Amino acid sequence: MSTLDIEITRAWLQATAASMNDNAERLSALDAAIGDGDHGTNMRRGFAGVIEKLAGTEPATVGELLVLTGRTLISTVGGASGPLYGAIFRAAGKRLTGTTATADDLAEALRDGMEAVQKLGGAQTGDKTIIDAYAPAMDAFTAALGDGGDLLGAARAAATAAEEGAQATIPLLARKGRASYLGERSIGHQDPGATSTALVFEALAGVLGTRAEG
Repeated sequence: MSTLDIEITRAWLQATAASMNDNAERLSALDAAIGDGDHGTNMRRGFAGVIEKLAGTEPATVGELLVLTGRTLISTVGGASGPLYGAIFRAAGKRLTGTTATADDLAEALRDGMEAVQKLGGAQTGDKTIIDAYAPAMDAFTAALGDGGDLLGAARAAATAAEEGAQATIPLLARKGRASYLGERSIGHQDPGATSTALVFEALAGVLGTRAEG
């Protein structure tokens, strides 16, 4: 599989919404340890809103779906998660102006999304945030393409790296967001934002895998 089209993008967002719903309690439990305890419910509400919006939309480009997703998350998700995830999807969507996107196009778009969230939140790898899953996912995605892999292979590599990155936040000291207020007490807990980021990449790999098998 070498390209992302509008139908697959819609399926990716639907799979992400389903995963956020299925993992809402887990995400909120992770957040309860070092934050407000509402990350799961926020993400579930935000992506439920995305699905509602998508149901009445016939986009002309892949990017339109992602920009709409970003706008919806900003308007429906409270706390820091809405603006952060909204920035990711809006920035990525602005890059993709066609009815299809190649793996290289998607890599550039996702990197735009990461740069947008870093500009907004100022986080770097090791700060115990979304970036601790996102950055290794992007490195793995790019490396897989560089090794001659296709979109599915790159997405699977990114999903694995994102999950590993999320788990690697457990021993980290939080340096950004509400968790940073806890200081040393933030150590020993997996970051909920990194965990939900891993779910987004897992959903992409899952949808692409299903389409490739079908």
